[in-house]
Amino acid sequence: MIQLIIGEKGKGKTKILLDKANQAIKEANGNIVYLDKSKQHMYELNNRIRLIDVTNFPISNCDVLIGFLCGLISRDNDLEQIFLDSFLKISRLEGEDINPMLDKIDKLSETYHVDFIISISTTREFLSAAHQEQVIFE
Repeated sequence: MIQLIIGEKGKGKTKILLDKANQAIKEANGNIVYLDKSKQHMYELNNRIRLIDVTNFPISNCDVLIGFLCGLISRDNDLEQIFLDSFLKISRLEGEDINPMLDKIDKLSETYHVDFIISISTTREFLSAAHQEQVIFE
């Protein structure tokens, strides 16, 4: 399952994502990973959530990000959820069509039973109908 938190920059998406991650760890039976473009929110996350600063890895485009996600999934059989903050920056898709990438993440989620909660600086008009249904906050 994919859940999307969308809105313009500066509208509080990160705060919502952090709150959802901290709430999820209370009920989790497995592991949770939080991907971000810095370690800025390290002290806002429960210490049972693994924070990964993706800038420490050579993620140069969205296909490399998919490979990175596959690596996380293959390494941890108990992985339940992946939280992705600053999705457009991490995936290098600013100004691009994000729907094909979301389709790939959707497929990963279905195949490996890992939920993705993604924060995206966008509006509904840039999402396909299927992805508009996955919006949980805007």
